[in-house]
Amino acid sequence: MKQTAVEWLVEKLDQNFDYVADTIIEQAKEMEKGQHQETWDVAHQAGRFEGKGIAEKDWQTFEGYWEENFKSE
Repeated sequence: MKQTAVEWLVEKLDQNFDYVADTIIEQAKEMEKGQHQETWDVAHQAGRFEGKGIAEKDWQTFEGYWEENFKSE
C-alpha cells in the first residue's frame, strides 16, 4: 500500500519524536536567551546614556546573570 506524503511525514516524525522535540526545544531555548541578551544590551545602553550608573563596578555581565538565574542542570 502506498503512503501519501503526509502519512510518510507523520510516520517519520513519530519514529524520531524524541530527537525532533529535543532539537526544537534546544533551539527555542537559544532563541529565548538571544532575546534576553538583546533586552539586556538595550537596557545597559539606555542606562549609560541616561547616566544611571549601570556600568559601574557592580555591573553584572549578561552571561553571569543567565548562568545564575536560568541555566538548567
